[in-house]
Amino acid sequence: MPIRVVPLGAGQDVGRSCILVTVGGKRIMFDCGMHMGYHDERRFPDFSFISRAKNFTQMLDCVIISHFHLDHCGALPYFSEMCGYNGPIIMTHPTKAICPILLEDYRKITVNRQGETNFFTSDMIKECMKKVVTVQLLQRYHVDQELEVTAYYAGHVLGAAMFHVKVGNESVVYTGDYNMTPDRHLGSAWIDKLRTDVLITETTYATTIRDSKRCRERDFLKQVHECVKNGGKVLIPVFALGRAQELCILLETFWNRMNLTVPIYFSTGLTEKANYYYKLFISWTNQNIKQTFVKRNMFDFKHVQPFDRAYIHAPGPMVLFATPGMLHAGTSLDVFKEWAPNPKNMVIIVGYCVAGTVGNKLLNGAKRVEIDKKTTVEVNCKIKNLSFSAHADAKGILQLIRQLEPRNIVLVHGEKGRMQYFKDKVQRDFGIPCYDPPNGTTVYVDGTQTIPVDISRTLLKRKLPLADRIAASLHSDDTTVASDQQTDATASIKMETDDIQEDKPIERLKRPRPPAHSALMEGILLMKSDQSLTLLDRDELIPQLNTPEHIISFSSKRSLVTLKQSAEELLTAVATAVQRDLDATCTYKESIVTVNNNAVQVRVEGSELRCEWTYQHEDLAVRTVKIIDSLIESSR
Repeated sequence: MPIRVVPLGAGQDVGRSCILVTVGGKRIMFDCGMHMGYHDERRFPDFSFISRAKNFTQMLDCVIISHFHLDHCGALPYFSEMCGYNGPIIMTHPTKAICPILLEDYRKITVNRQGETNFFTSDMIKECMKKVVTVQLLQRYHVDQELEVTAYYAGHVLGAAMFHVKVGNESVVYTGDYNMTPDRHLGSAWIDKLRTDVLITETTYATTIRDSKRCRERDFLKQVHECVKNGGKVLIPVFALGRAQELCILLETFWNRMNLTVPIYFSTGLTEKANYYYKLFISWTNQNIKQTFVKRNMFDFKHVQPFDRAYIHAPGPMVLFATPGMLHAGTSLDVFKEWAPNPKNMVIIVGYCVAGTVGNKLLNGAKRVEIDKKTTVEVNCKIKNLSFSAHADAKGILQLIRQLEPRNIVLVHGEKGRMQYFKDKVQRDFGIPCYDPPNGTTVYVDGTQTIPVDISRTLLKRKLPLADRIAASLHSDDTTVASDQQTDATASIKMETDDIQEDKPIERLKRPRPPAHSALMEGILLMKSDQSLTLLDRDELIPQLNTPEHIISFSSKRSLVTLKQSAEELLTAVATAVQRDLDATCTYKESIVTVNNNAVQVRVEGSELRCEWTYQHEDLAVRTVKIIDSLIESSR
């Protein structure tokens, strides 16, 4: 059965992430986001593709949310409470904690400020969160007996995860948004070498290779410092958690070093909330934050203060972090309207902006921005684009592909032109089939059919390097089969050898990993009554079958009629020559020459000399016959 991938959102686009995947007969929806560039029905994915009758609970086995950004979870209450989905929703603990806060902010902006009536309520958000099942990193969560879900660290924002979904022998990895480079408060994404059937990866910056992080930080600090030194105000649109904390840490350090007194503000309430969640989920931050947390909390900022809307018209320089990051609504847009006409002021856009948002228009050089039908803003302030986006760039995406070694790749969450360029590069450099489907288009991928096979220990010891140590270690490990004669392997007959060293504990093997090396295994495949398969050495087969062994023998005869030597003299000469020329063990007893423990026998019967052997020893027999022919020829 082929694996099917259908983007309902984020297909050749950024925003409204929603990917429908069918693997092993199970249907999973990855993410359920909204599009920040639309304010009509297009802001949510078209769920009618799943079921026109709205039987979503019956049609889906689970929904998986990668992280708390609204373009990945913004449509979740709408889908669960207004469309009627009642199945499991899987996410990490930080994502579950932060999601309802951002969803409520989104609801307030949409309903209270924009006047939307057909929208989810606060109670719907609460009911939606009751359906959430939380998972830990590396926890193998079983949705049912067949569907297994594992989360891996993605960096990007607090709680972001990549998800590996496995059904039988078929598997899919969905990355969500991820960052392969560590920053000031989060680590880099990491995942096992899963060799998955399909990798579904974001491509937001698929054609970008970022410059040095240190250079970007230096440029950012220089721009901010020059603006406030000249009496200007700096607006930095950010999302509530993520880049905001990254840049707050950077400015806090710079302000301390330079002894600056210019106020730095953060949207009211968000600083306290962010600080609380970073304390609560400190294990998700990078090593530096964890090590210094007991002595000093990096998120207890001395210079960063809560923002009051009355400060919008306050005189003098200031720096403001305001949400949302794309200037499509909220405090950041309200402040932009007031500050944009002043040439002293500056807007620094530090992340990606979806087409249709005010942030995107500013990046494209717009000098007049239409906010709505009644409002147009003259843009006289400076606009700077200094990317601190926590998305993987081209190098990072390629690094993930090398690590995972997927059999197929599906590109999502990127602009069409960039995705096409990156798709061609992947196919050219890796030779891996790569797809970039638009929304509503289905990609069919053949899954890998592997068959579990037990390999006998005897065969392993004979065929594999270091196999005696591998077999001994696996035999003592609790992941092996109960029988002391067999160890578990896969149909590809691959075994791991790089972790079996004298100084490494056997516990390393308790978490199965893909093989580091491969070897061709030759043996006899036996299917038992329970249809399980075992690869055996030939000598092990007969006892397993409990049946008499049938031996096929071959013989070659030579006439001795005209021979000058006697038969006894000829046999003596044969034994001497074989032992000397073939370096074989020969015995001559009772008129029979035996070579290598009866592998080959030479005897005289009447006027003929007979050489006999079994099929396993044909090479030795052929060389023995050549010696016999040479001796007979020389004695005639």
